[in-house]
Order: sequence, then C-alpha cells, then structure tokens
Amino acid sequence: MIIIGSDHGGLTLKTALISYLNRRGFEVTDAGTNGGASVDYPDFGQKVAETVVAGGAESGILICGTGIGMSIAANKVPGIRAALVTDVFMARMAKEHNNANVLVLGGRVLDEQKACDLVGAWLDSTFEGGRHQARLDKITALESKYS
Repeated sequence: MIIIGSDHGGLTLKTALISYLNRRGFEVTDAGTNGGASVDYPDFGQKVAETVVAGGAESGILICGTGIGMSIAANKVPGIRAALVTDVFMARMAKEHNNANVLVLGGRVLDEQKACDLVGAWLDSTFEGGRHQARLDKITALESKYS
C-alpha cells in the first residue's frame, strides 16, 4: 500500500498520480489535502511519514509546490528517507542506493507525465544493499544521536 499526500500546491499532481498508481494495480491511501484552500505542508508530510514508519503503508509519496518543504518536513520523522527527485536517474538512485521510503515531487515544477515517469522508476527499482546499507546505518545512527 502507498500513502500519498499533498498541500494545495501539489493537489492536481496528486490526483493524477493516484489514477496512475491505481492503473498500475497499487492500493493507495489519500492523506489529503482534498481542496484548493491554502494548507500547511508539514501537516501532510508528518501524516504520510508517520504512517510509513508505523507500517501502515509500505511507502509514501508527498507533493508540494516545489517538493522542498515536504522533503524537509518528512525527513524530520526518524526512520524516513524522503527523496526529492526531478529526473528518472534520481528516482532510481533514491531507491537503489538510498532505499528511500518516501518519494517527494514538486507539483509546480513537474508535468503529469514526468511525475508518472519518476514514480514508475522509483517503484520499479530495488534497494541494492551492500555498501549502501552501511551508509544507511550511519544515517540511522545520526537520527539516534539527535532524537
């Protein structure tokens, strides 16, 4: 199951991605927002991130205007590796090398097709482990030190 959330700046793209994910056979939970009124992106970043960490979803997708705010907010939750991506290579590496459990996109900087391509590349990639796991272990140690 994938949980997806956005603020008002990512609402249009979120709607398109839900359709894309459903066509690919994924079960999707929509964490909001569901209206065009201005909302605070940290609220939705927190909801998605906490759901992933708690095991309520295998992974998450977050969208705000640029993706920057959602990325910052989600990465404050220990255990989250949220990756803001803008091209297919970054999306693949986010999973293969960083085992990103949350993908972050910019609703005002990506068109629907590009966003679908990025999500597809991320979902179709597999974490390579090995030397990359050692690096993730260091990130986990940093989280523990400052949590």
